[in-house]
Amino acid sequence: MTSAGVVLAGGQSSRMGTPKAALEWHGSTLLRRTVQIVARATSGPVVVVRARGQDLPELPEGILVADDPRSGKGPLQGIAAGLTALSGRADVAFVSSTDMPFLHPAFVRRVLSVLEDGDDADVALPVARGYKQPLAAGYRVSLADTAERLVKEDRLRPAFLFEQCRVQALDDAALKENAVLAALDPDLDSVLNVNTPDDYAAARARPAPAVTVQLFGTLVKGGGAGGPHAVRAATVGAAADAVSVVFDRHVTAALNGDQITRDRTTPLAAGDTVFFLSADAGG
Repeated sequence: MTSAGVVLAGGQSSRMGTPKAALEWHGSTLLRRTVQIVARATSGPVVVVRARGQDLPELPEGILVADDPRSGKGPLQGIAAGLTALSGRADVAFVSSTDMPFLHPAFVRRVLSVLEDGDDADVALPVARGYKQPLAAGYRVSLADTAERLVKEDRLRPAFLFEQCRVQALDDAALKENAVLAALDPDLDSVLNVNTPDDYAAARARPAPAVTVQLFGTLVKGGGAGGPHAVRAATVGAAADAVSVVFDRHVTAALNGDQITRDRTTPLAAGDTVFFLSADAGG
């Protein structure tokens, strides 16, 4: 079963005074971070749904962009547009707003596992930290037509969609039945969003994720210097800086041993391990 992602870019926020998608996040943007985190946890494409005419910050290569065909119809229209764009490309999708800076790949995987493991549910709906989270939930792509019909009927809340399909609710305890998620995101900060300048300032002031760095090849300067090194870093570039590695064209990073990147803005999450390899070590 192929899983994919839908990220709703949103528009101008009246309370933020600026589009959330473009908010700075450790040298990148909230939107870029969100799409890369979702991409890490899924096996198919990631679609960004934007309002018609909305300018987006720079996105990683391979991200699909879908235009919301109607203005002012709320999140259900975005869900419908995203699922429609994935028709024939994936079976299930994790749908996310762009303003959840602490979203963890383990959260995405836990939610999607409900739909991927043969459960008969159509929606995997977290009820995390006391609230339903329709914009941090898993949906079958086949719901696209139903969502589109509801939008045409001006039944615009996700609750109307839930009334017409099978929903598996996941409370805090159910989510944390996954040992990896329980260890790496015990407070389920994945669902925290930023709705006001104060929210954003508080989120930006938090410590960066705790990650591990290991060095190979000529990057190892002495016995034992290769690591592991425990550091705090929100991006691969920040992890390199933390161990005084010049992350240039002669160095390759391998995230958790598999995702190869030379992009400094590649986001990190708690528990990640970044391997830096010099060219003579196969980088």
